[in-house]
Amino acid sequence: MTSPGWSVHLPPGTRMDLAAGATLPGAWTAAWRADGARPVLSYLDGEPLTAAELEERTAHAAGRLAAAGLAAGQRLLVCAGTSLELVVAYVAALRLGLTVVPANPGYSDAELAALVATAGPAAAVLDEPSRLEGVRATTPDLAGLPPARTGVTLDAAAGVDTALVVYTSGTTGRPKGVPLSHANLLAGAHAVRLAWRWEPDDNLALSLPLFHMHGLGVGLHGTLVTGARATLIPRFTPEAVAAAVTGGGATMLFGVPTMYHKLASSPVAPDLAGLRLAVSGSAPMPAALHDQVREACGQVVLERYGMTETVMLASNPYEGERRPGTVGFPLPGVELRLAPAVGGAEEIQVRGPNVIAGYLDDPEADALAYTSDGWFRTGDLGRLDADGYLRISGRAKELIITGGYNVYPAEVEDVLRGHAGVADAAVVGLPSAKWGEIVAAFVVPADGVDAAKLVAELPEWAAARLVEYKRPREWRTVDAIPRNALGKALRHRLAP
Repeated sequence: MTSPGWSVHLPPGTRMDLAAGATLPGAWTAAWRADGARPVLSYLDGEPLTAAELEERTAHAAGRLAAAGLAAGQRLLVCAGTSLELVVAYVAALRLGLTVVPANPGYSDAELAALVATAGPAAAVLDEPSRLEGVRATTPDLAGLPPARTGVTLDAAAGVDTALVVYTSGTTGRPKGVPLSHANLLAGAHAVRLAWRWEPDDNLALSLPLFHMHGLGVGLHGTLVTGARATLIPRFTPEAVAAAVTGGGATMLFGVPTMYHKLASSPVAPDLAGLRLAVSGSAPMPAALHDQVREACGQVVLERYGMTETVMLASNPYEGERRPGTVGFPLPGVELRLAPAVGGAEEIQVRGPNVIAGYLDDPEADALAYTSDGWFRTGDLGRLDADGYLRISGRAKELIITGGYNVYPAEVEDVLRGHAGVADAAVVGLPSAKWGEIVAAFVVPADGVDAAKLVAELPEWAAARLVEYKRPREWRTVDAIPRNALGKALRHRLAP
């Protein structure tokens, strides 16, 4: 199945070059130099940063990173909230040829330290540099770094060079490094630019976090590749998004179902009528929520499908029916097939320039993730309807997606088992109209431990060790965790 439908869903004569610009900085600088006066980044209440100013500021920041001793190929951990300064530091790092390791600023100190131990960054950009020991750290505005070095080579990375390494815990709890090359990310950005008719005059209300592929790899990268504008919203609220549309001229919004749930029930929902395009992803959007959004503001949300290892894979068409409950067709450049899976289901397998070549130094993960003929196993189950729309029917992997964030049960279970009162634990995802799924914990109290007292203590225990979205929202005690002969938890027997 090779990009069906896009020949008729794209304007006649569309040039589908998914490598235009060769690398992210190559595409970005070409767009900036084409119109240096064009606004590219702004807050709701501030003067916009123009393309020429962004090029100048990122070159200067790259010079400061170089003066601090960083060189092409080294890793830079970036863990901070959304800001203009963060974007400048991030773009500067890629222009210098660094590999960026993004991290959620909501991580606990233990989670952040574990990531650093795995990733081995040469330096870090943090909102609070004191959170890390043993790693040279600065703030998003690069406070404390030396003056910029002159004559630094910029924009010299090759398409095969690694731009990002995103660490995601596997179902066994062992972190897997996902190395995304410039070519992977560029192909993903160009694919959605083409499919969604993204133009330089567009203005994206960007309220998604910039450590997540949705906000970073789609929202920010797509904006800069297009030469368009993004209005940065550091903290999502319906009121902030509405203001970006009515007062800031936003034409596009990317969100997760949880955000659309809040928008649809907000008094400011009618203000979203001015958007050209509203896109949802990172978790399935219930058909009922599609209807609620349409009734509240007239927007027919376009749902799409992607994952960290592949950037974007499929999308409902911009022109044509946007079918609730489906993710449309493979995007330009993406090949997709359905292969037999356990239980008579079919697994979604993909390949294309957006798909990583392999995990980072992890042949065991590669052996599981790739077929013998080179297709990537997404771990998602799917089927095609009569018109060729892809419908995701489940997950072969035991991943939980809550509010658009990925939660791996084993990671949460390890934290819970660290409590002296817990003899065993299992974590599952339960359906939620608001979050898509919530994290639910089933715990076995240790001998002599009062179940009610344990459940009262565990939320505080989890809060000290896990970022908010990974924390269980429902707690239950059980006599035992059901397991198979090999000791694998049978989580499906726990869910109602």
